[in-house]
Amino acid sequence: MTTRKTTLLALLSLLIGMVAVAPRPAEARVIKVAEFLADCPFSHRLPDDPIVFPGLPGASHMHSFFGSRVTNAYTQLSDLQNGATNCNPAVDRSSYWVPTFYRDGAAVEPAIVTFYYLGEGVRDDVIATTQPLPLGLRIVAGNAKATGPDGSSTSRWSCLHAGEVPPSKDFVNCPSGTMLESYLDFPQCWNGRDLDSADHKSHMAYPVAGACPGTHPVPVPKLRQVIRYPVSGDPSHFRLASGGGFTMHGDFFNAWPAAEMERRVRDCIRPIVKCGADGRPV
Repeated sequence: MTTRKTTLLALLSLLIGMVAVAPRPAEARVIKVAEFLADCPFSHRLPDDPIVFPGLPGASHMHSFFGSRVTNAYTQLSDLQNGATNCNPAVDRSSYWVPTFYRDGAAVEPAIVTFYYLGEGVRDDVIATTQPLPLGLRIVAGNAKATGPDGSSTSRWSCLHAGEVPPSKDFVNCPSGTMLESYLDFPQCWNGRDLDSADHKSHMAYPVAGACPGTHPVPVPKLRQVIRYPVSGDPSHFRLASGGGFTMHGDFFNAWPAAEMERRVRDCIRPIVKCGADGRPV
């Protein structure tokens, strides 16, 4: 009996030791994302640009508009605030527009259009001080006059669900059954003073080394437009109203209600929380 008891104690001691030294499962890495978004389908098409050519209908190349249904060459902030929108959430009355996309000369509108408002691109301590995008802010991102792929451009083309195709500054050849997609990041550092500037860019700046430059000290959410076109194949059939794929650019006229923009920055961006279109954590 004593021998059996001794053996059992030894086994128990061994098992306890094994448990004590057994490696713990690796903890899942938690990825934090500061984000809220708006899904805003195609609304209408006009050769107008109320930021670059205000009050001059027909003065621009053709643009495809998203969100606000009332945008034209004469649009003012009050028009957006009082006009209809097709955005989800409907509280976003902003207007977004890009050069119209053509395949073999025929206009092709996007199948999916999403505008992400992000905290990425700056350090966490800078994200914590992010301010709301000011009501009435106008921004143009990208270079409509580019004559070739520009390494400093913030736009890129890729293929939805075809990661084997590397992204490019120009159109890419997407496999059949996928969609051509365009990404464009807007600057997220504001000078804290102007809602627009002569070139529609100088009042904004991109971060440097994870912080906003002294000339543009106010961090605001970074707008990223993601547009997916229902086309694939040979990119020689594609063009934008402004030219090659490297001329992709975007215009943004902010008409989010100030209180709603503030809430989303407070609840989603500063605490680095991923929120949906309703501005609630997902």
